[in-house]
Amino acid sequence: MQLLHDKVALVTGAARGIGEGVALKFAAAGAHVAFTYVSDSSAERALALVQKLEAFGVKARAYQSNAADYAACETLVAAVLAEFGTIDVLVNNAGISKDNLLMRMTPEQWDTVIQTNLNSVFYMTKQVIKPMMKARSGSIINMSSVIGEMGNAGQGSYAASKAGVIGFTKSVAKELGSRNIRCNAIAPGFVETDMTSYLQAGDAADKYKAGIPLGRFGTADDIANTCLFLASNMGNYITGQVISVCGGLNI
Repeated sequence: MQLLHDKVALVTGAARGIGEGVALKFAAAGAHVAFTYVSDSSAERALALVQKLEAFGVKARAYQSNAADYAACETLVAAVLAEFGTIDVLVNNAGISKDNLLMRMTPEQWDTVIQTNLNSVFYMTKQVIKPMMKARSGSIINMSSVIGEMGNAGQGSYAASKAGVIGFTKSVAKELGSRNIRCNAIAPGFVETDMTSYLQAGDAADKYKAGIPLGRFGTADDIANTCLFLASNMGNYITGQVISVCGGLNI
C-alpha cells in the first residue's frame, strides 16, 4: 500500500521549489493534495501542478491564499475541509527572504519576513489542529532552515523567523502529543530552488559547496523525501524534532 494512501495533505507555498516537490511526492504516495500559491503570476504554474498531481490518480486543488494573512488562512482551511473532508497532514512551507545587513535592514523588511515565515506557521497550525484534534491524528511539518540553527551574517530576520519556527514546533509537539498529533521541523541547507538561484553558479557556488561535506546543494526531492517520512506511519514515534537536511553543512 502507498505510504499516504487516501490521506489529505495541505502544503503552503507549493507552486514551485520545495513545496512543489513535496506536493508531487505526496501525490505519488497516494495522498490527495491541496496547496497554496500567493501571486497571480503563479496561477498558470499552479494549474499545471494540479494536472501533474491528478495524473497520480488523486484529488488535487490549488488555492490562491496568503499564509501571512490570518483571515485568509481561516478561509483557506474552511475551504479545504469543505472540499476534502479532513486534513491529515499540514506542511508549512511558505517562506521568503529579504536579506540585509542589520545596519541597513528596515523595520518593514524585518516585519515582512517574520510575518511570512513565522506568523504564518502559527496561523495555519491554529486552523488545522481543530480537525486533527477531532480525528485524534495528524502530522504537522514546519519548514525551518539550518540558518535558524546557525545564524548567518546578513540574514538576521530570516534566521530569527526560522529559529522561531523551531521553538514553536517543539511547543506544539508537547501541547498536542496527547491527541496523537505530531509536529516536527525540517531544516534544509542550501537547496536548488529559485530562492537560491544566485548561489548556484560560478565562484559563489564553489564557495558554498566547499563547506558542505557531501559537496553539493540539496534538491527539492531531498526535502520531500523527509516530509514523506514524517507524514507517514514510518514517523509515528517522532515528534518535536528538527531534522537537518543539509548535506552536513551544520556540523
